[in-house]
Amino acid sequence: MRKIELRDFLDFKHLSQLKVKDKNAIYVETVMNADDNVYESDLYQISEITIKTEDNTLYHTGDSKRKRLTNSKDVSNFIYTDKDTILFASMRDPKDKERAKNGESFTSFYELHTKGGEAIKAFEIPFPVSDIKFIDSNTYIVNVSYDLRYTPMLEDGKKEEVAKAKNANKDWEELTKIPFVQNGGDYIGYAVSRLYLYTRDTNKLTAITNTYENAYILDVSKDKEKVLFATSKDVAKPSMKEGLSQVNLKDLSVEELVKESEYSIATAFYRSHDILVLANKETPYGINENVKFFSYANETMTLLSNPDRAFGNSVGSDVRYGGGFNMKMLNDTLYILSTETCTCNLYKLTADNHFELVLDVDGSIDAFDTEDGQDFYYIGLIEQNLQEIYKNKKAITHINTTLDDAYVATPEIVTYKNEDYDMEGYVLLPKDYDPAKSYPAILDIHGGPKTVYGKVYYHEMQVWANQGYFVFFTNPRGSDGRGNDFMDIFGKYGTIDYDDLMVFTDEVLKKYPAIDTNRLGVTGGSYGGFMTNWIITHTDRFKVAATQRCISNWVSFYGTSDIGFYFAPDQNKGDIFSDKGIAKLWEHSPLKYISNVKTPTLIIHSDKDYRCPLEQAEQLFTALKVLGVESKMVVFHGDNHDLSRSGKIQSRIKRLSEITDWMNAHL
Repeated sequence: MRKIELRDFLDFKHLSQLKVKDKNAIYVETVMNADDNVYESDLYQISEITIKTEDNTLYHTGDSKRKRLTNSKDVSNFIYTDKDTILFASMRDPKDKERAKNGESFTSFYELHTKGGEAIKAFEIPFPVSDIKFIDSNTYIVNVSYDLRYTPMLEDGKKEEVAKAKNANKDWEELTKIPFVQNGGDYIGYAVSRLYLYTRDTNKLTAITNTYENAYILDVSKDKEKVLFATSKDVAKPSMKEGLSQVNLKDLSVEELVKESEYSIATAFYRSHDILVLANKETPYGINENVKFFSYANETMTLLSNPDRAFGNSVGSDVRYGGGFNMKMLNDTLYILSTETCTCNLYKLTADNHFELVLDVDGSIDAFDTEDGQDFYYIGLIEQNLQEIYKNKKAITHINTTLDDAYVATPEIVTYKNEDYDMEGYVLLPKDYDPAKSYPAILDIHGGPKTVYGKVYYHEMQVWANQGYFVFFTNPRGSDGRGNDFMDIFGKYGTIDYDDLMVFTDEVLKKYPAIDTNRLGVTGGSYGGFMTNWIITHTDRFKVAATQRCISNWVSFYGTSDIGFYFAPDQNKGDIFSDKGIAKLWEHSPLKYISNVKTPTLIIHSDKDYRCPLEQAEQLFTALKVLGVESKMVVFHGDNHDLSRSGKIQSRIKRLSEITDWMNAHL
């Protein structure tokens, strides 16, 4: 078997946005163009192969064929408008590209018949559109980004005035709300998420919500007469509570169902007898607490169940790009993905509120769809395979072939116990492993902290295993998939989670004596970056470290992150408004203990990372240099917190090369 190379990931195909209609599956396939340093995404169709028998009936062979539908390289999502027609946003017209380049904001939509023909421009919305729902062939509901400074002028047809105003304001920003930035984006001092009704025959947009609230589409009723949406009316400082409203499409009247001050609402769906709401009312476990099921009927919210289960997919990997359905309502049954321990499986909540397993896999269901609740199509990371499309556990594609002839290490399970918890971690053996030899090893720590490592393919780890490293990883307390109590490290960052990682490390070293204890490295990103910083300030057992998109100082993080004003107090039980609160934030800051560091440390960060801002890395780097600790910092221009997963392609190559070279040089 050949060795996996760092640049192999350039040949991976990323699958997302899977949707099924009449047994035809359409999805987005994204490839990397390393020469131009861009991702290219287009639509593909997977159709079942059928043959006609002697009596002229159709027989499904179980095989499938794959057909490319678009070639514009910029299609990231789509919706069905009927069983043979899809609608998607694209910037394929050269004139549109020039308009966008000159600063004009709009979204062009194209229509395509899936049985043949070219995509035809259907209509244009004069806003950036974040979501669109089909009502009928003439009517759509759209979520748009509304700029309070410039959009009113555009609505009055004053394009030239907008251009002049933007030019006059180009050298400064006016900020009116928090958060005032978004990760990887720009300042958002005047942006509002607004709902509109678009009527195609008249090319008319009618506002549903106001300019003083943010609104997000949740669901459309089965009869297409009403639309559910969440609202947040305090745009200056979000309350972390949402209201629930609905609009009657016959007269566009809006009805408030649940007041904004009461619930934190994740999503909601119409059922024939009520509205199913996934929400929390009280959150003793903080903002990351697992949501509960509520029923809204007769103007009352009633708690149905509290399964204490993580909904959605939090199984980490660096070989995904794009999303898709993680829940879907069908015939009063909610189909929903749920992360448990180290896998992501499909469950359902029935009309009579019973919770049942639908599909369990050895890996991760990344996105799914079903038409009938019988046949389930999904994009999966199964075992150590790259993404493929599956139908009821059978792979119906073989798209990713890059690693067919390569050594892909299979995770070996290591069990350990700390305090009252039985825990599990994983070890990748180095290529051509010989237990009589001695090997270096790398501890890799996940982000979140409310995510998990699973037994799915992770490229950076496989690269290191192929270079001769043991790679080991686990899900310490704070991780997802094991309920609220296990997830609860609030006010305890760097204590019980650190203990879990050290106990796990001890167990790995005991089980694998071929690991050289003098050649241990540690790395991680986001929360994993925080924990890498914590480790090097509390032990010198690791001979080298690479900290990525990290947090080093919770006090300064408070006012500079796009989530800092609520995340720092929530996670650490401290604030900046009292000496006691500051002391609590500082207690959990690795920078407080920086004088203990002896470990050579590489710092990886991006200057558009507004989740864990660059100043976190800069403080750490400066302190290490002042203390004379061997250190290096690499800053990536224009990239954000998601550098390792969706950053610029050449930057992703550079990042992994830097970490690998740093480990090699010291281990």
